[in-house]
Parts: sequence; structure tokens; C-alpha cells
Amino acid sequence: MYVRLMRRNDIDQVAQIDREAFPTEWPPTNFARELDNRLAYYIVVCENPPAALPPTQPQAQARPAGILGWLRSLFSAQVETPGAPADHILGYAGMWVLADEAHIMSIASHPAYRRKGIGEALLFALFDLADKHKARLLTLEVRISNTVAQNLYLKFGFKQTGMRKGYYLDNREDALIMSTDYISAEESRQRVTNLLQAHRDRWGSTRFDVEKQNVKLG
Repeated sequence: MYVRLMRRNDIDQVAQIDREAFPTEWPPTNFARELDNRLAYYIVVCENPPAALPPTQPQAQARPAGILGWLRSLFSAQVETPGAPADHILGYAGMWVLADEAHIMSIASHPAYRRKGIGEALLFALFDLADKHKARLLTLEVRISNTVAQNLYLKFGFKQTGMRKGYYLDNREDALIMSTDYISAEESRQRVTNLLQAHRDRWGSTRFDVEKQNVKLG
């Protein structure tokens, strides 16, 4: 699988994943408008590399310092080909970058591909996007009952920093506010390094090979 920026011909698949992941939330996300939002960055995990893209040519260059710079050096840019068929989308995530804070709007995987490392793959890319766009930390809201998502965020260094009472309109459920420490701090970088290695050890190059994934950053 590989991660890249969301395209317009991904909207139908992403909207379906969104409806299945968040069936009671209203109004639904207007993905077409989000793709035109200069503050927003939406990414998708795809199952197979697109056949229309030429193979990436390795370039000799110095490795940027730090894990986030290293991750970026492994990501190769991808340009949308007019008329190219849509890839099979396994999951998506959206983030807004506001000043020095990156706020995760949503993150979800296809029901048939849950517990297969999709959420982690998306978070690796979100951390890198946040760093690239000069954000110091990431924040998000999560339902107080969604302990599965909370455990994933805790693993990535998010901590509870507050609560929004009655935040979700469908049932007035409270939302936990979770934030990371500064992502450029050594502890944060080391945590991402360790998680990346564990992810690769578990899923292998056929399921997740960060050196060959196509992520367009910026």
C-alpha cells in the first residue's frame, strides 16, 4: 500500500468510507470544498501503485536531519494523470494547518481493512505533513467512548488536554481533546522512529514499504 494526497476522483470512495466510519455525524464532509481549502490536507492509503506512473528514479542526496526529514526523503511526489482510473482506497485522513498547529479533522479506514496498519500509515504521513508545514504539534477531538482510536493516538504520543462537552450533535457525546508535545522534540522523533520500525516489521514490504510509497507533500 502507499499514501498520497487525495484527488478529486477519490471523492466517491472516500465519502463512502466516511459514511461507514461516521454514520451518525451530520453534516457530511464536503470533500470537494476541502480539496480547494488552502489550509486543508487530505491524504489516502491506496492498495496498489497506479500503473500510469513511471517508476521513481533514485536521486543521490543528503539525508535530512531527524526522523521526519528522513521520512520525507523517502516519499516521492506524485502528479495526478488526467483520466487516470481511481485507485482502490483503503483509508483516508484530513488535517488543517493553522499557524503552528495541525488539527486532524478525521481519520478512517475501510471496514474490510481495519486492524491492518492503515491508521498508523496515515498518522506517519500526517506527522510529516505537519512538520513540513511548520506546525509544532498536532491536535484532534475523539469521542469519549472511542477507546480504540484513543489507544492509537496515545501510542503516537497524544495526551488528553481538555474536553468539549456535548460536542457530537447526534447524541451530545463529549469529545476528548488530545494533543502531541512538540513534534520536533527528540522524544517525539524517537517515538515515531520506533513506531515506523515496528510497523515495517509487522506488515512487511508487501503490506507497507515506506521506501516505495508515493506521497505528494505540498
